Amino acid sequence: MPRRVSIFGATGSIGQNTIDLIARAPGDYTVVALTGATNIDRLARDARALNAQIAITAHDDLLADLRAALSGTGIEVAAGARAVEEAASRPADWVMSAIVGHAGLAPGLAALRQGATLALANKESLVCAGALMLGTARAHNARILPVDSEHSAVFQALTGEDMAAVERVIITASGGAFRDWPIEDLAAATPGQAATHPNWEMGQRITIDSASMFNKAMEVIETREFFGVDPDQIEVLVHPESMVHALVGFRDGALMAHVGPADMRHAIGYALHWPERRHIPVERLDLAAIGSLSFRPPDDTRWPALRLARDVMAMGGLAGAVFNAAKECALDGFIAGRITFPEMAQVVETVLDRIATRGGHIDATMTLDNVAQADHVARQEARAVIEKRAG
Repeated sequence: MPRRVSIFGATGSIGQNTIDLIARAPGDYTVVALTGATNIDRLARDARALNAQIAITAHDDLLADLRAALSGTGIEVAAGARAVEEAASRPADWVMSAIVGHAGLAPGLAALRQGATLALANKESLVCAGALMLGTARAHNARILPVDSEHSAVFQALTGEDMAAVERVIITASGGAFRDWPIEDLAAATPGQAATHPNWEMGQRITIDSASMFNKAMEVIETREFFGVDPDQIEVLVHPESMVHALVGFRDGALMAHVGPADMRHAIGYALHWPERRHIPVERLDLAAIGSLSFRPPDDTRWPALRLARDVMAMGGLAGAVFNAAKECALDGFIAGRITFPEMAQVVETVLDRIATRGGHIDATMTLDNVAQADHVARQEARAVIEKRAG
């Protein structure tokens, strides 16, 4: 019987790679829902190709465009955040959570509440509400599988292992566009320069987050949430070749490394086929041709986001939600030219400090409403800080 699958964030890079794998074995899957944002042509094309039951755009004002694009197909259409969440409540066996940002949290929770296996590419879900996500999965006998290449690598390295034997988890970072720039030049870096990744083809926002290492800071927090390790057991290494995605160190001194090409279809396919391993059309590495791999420690002066991740884990509570919201606003400010590249981390740190000092949000009970409120307050604070800096 075909597996029922839904893809949230279908028009982005993760969603498109997921569709690539599903389209190679169409008889194995029934596509329940596809969601996207503004790329209506792509969303409609994929909904037709996969014969999805429903296609949803997150933007209410684009409903008419989507309806016209799918006219005569029999595919249901809808628009808006509520429609996306409703689609996540439809019975499915496997759901890809690839919506970018805080908007991916509610649909992910909805999918878990109906018992689906959630393939999690949305970093914000565990960063903002890790305890809520994991608790919901346990309560509804659902499962969360990691799709970030680093966490998928850790997950694979831990297969069959005793967590009590784990001493450390090492996740790697490419270093992004500015890994070799002189630090004094970063203040003049442009969004266009930051959005050019040396190894990966990704969207603008995630590529800039790679350059600032805010994406890696998020992944450090995710590692703590997903695998339950202590913050001081998590390490980051800069690995420019992006072939060793993570390593797990054990108490006997052994290191288990996951090595693979810089192709997200591996992590997606592992989650899609788990617990089996099936053929995935990715490059087979020729280690002799590669010759050598390099590693170096990250510089906190160049990438202060990593230090802020440690602060967030020490604060606990809803600090992750505040961190993420401030980070998203700071990124908006940089893209708009209102703040410089280094000022993004300064904005986030200021917001964390101010909200922690006031109290009442970071220490609130972790509910979806309280996470949303912490997100709202942090965005207000971040915009005010950016406005003052932009002057």
